[in-house]
Amino acid sequence: MAAQRTRARPAGDWIGPPPSQARGPAVTAGLPVPAEDGGAIAVFQGQEFAARRRRVPVRLLSLVVVVLVPATLAAVYFFLIAADQYVAEFRFALRTVEPVRAEVGGLLQGSVAPSPVGVDSYAVVQYLGSRDVIDELGKTLDLREMFSRPEADWLTRLQLPVSIEELVRYWKSQVDAFYDITNGTIVVRASAFTPQDALQLARGVLASAERLVNDLSARARHDTLSNSEKEVRRAERRLKATLARLREFRDREGIIDPRKTADATQALAGRIRDEIVRADTELSTVKHYMRADAPSVRMLDARIQSLQAQLHSVESEVTDTEKSRSEVLSRVMGSYERLESERTFAEKAYQRALEALDRARMNADRQQVYIAGFVQPSLPEEPLYPRRLRNAGTALFLCCAVWLIGAFIVQTVREHL
Repeated sequence: MAAQRTRARPAGDWIGPPPSQARGPAVTAGLPVPAEDGGAIAVFQGQEFAARRRRVPVRLLSLVVVVLVPATLAAVYFFLIAADQYVAEFRFALRTVEPVRAEVGGLLQGSVAPSPVGVDSYAVVQYLGSRDVIDELGKTLDLREMFSRPEADWLTRLQLPVSIEELVRYWKSQVDAFYDITNGTIVVRASAFTPQDALQLARGVLASAERLVNDLSARARHDTLSNSEKEVRRAERRLKATLARLREFRDREGIIDPRKTADATQALAGRIRDEIVRADTELSTVKHYMRADAPSVRMLDARIQSLQAQLHSVESEVTDTEKSRSEVLSRVMGSYERLESERTFAEKAYQRALEALDRARMNADRQQVYIAGFVQPSLPEEPLYPRRLRNAGTALFLCCAVWLIGAFIVQTVREHL
């Protein structure tokens, strides 16, 4: 009877939802749906509702797996398991005796060359993150035992035994050093699992940094002075060799200063000439009123001849080609003048080298780098890490972001299939 009643309905009657609410194959541009298709539409809608009900538990399951479980585990770790870490912080700066002046040309062009203090500051920061500082601290501190205390949790504890490369990687996570270029200071934070270890570690790092800066200053000073000192030693050796040759010359010739000897000989020859002139004048006067064989005339002739012989002897000491080379004062004086010129030049070169060494030493003293510490390491009273609430909130945020991105991707793929 029901079938008969259904057949008896007019052909224009609607079956199912109105045409404006029809979906899928049932939508025929606003035309009425035949009665025979009503069952198929109902079956399709039921299947779609069942599939939608099945998709809800999948989304819920993915939410639990991707968001709730990881976030809960992170909260349990940070609030119940993670060990406290204490931080000892200190700050210092590198300074020189003479303040560094920026180049005007570089400022106008917009680029300034790095100063020696800035270069040394970067070197100190890189040193504090290298293996060398670990080897240096290993002489006084047992870093492996310090980073594997029972107070540390299993995730942050240094697992022993450990190689030096793994220790260096772990060291970089516990000691943070950076150079603040805005004010020229170096900030170092040392983390450990007890306050005493953090303070001891910070003091050891500061002592290592001071030793490094002192070594850098000593090397720079040595490099600056080495060339000047070598030049001084070279000039000194040259001067000593010249003085030795001059001393040998004096011992061989028996003359201290040939120039003074020549001057004295020339002065003596001049006095002899004056005596000869006076004797000639006197002889001329005497001859006017005496005979040539008079005793006074003969005495004056003899004196003049003696003075002329003496003059010839004196002049021959200065220049005479007939004498040997060692007896001629002019030739001796030539050799002496060459040695004296070398001595004078060597003395001036030695003096200039000493002046250059003094200037280099003054520049090295002005440019010497030293550590100016204004924040010393102190004993921490409360742990700074881990930041439990922030870390747990960050983990929850990341899990939610991953789940939303995954859900969006899955929905986009389903709509395009």
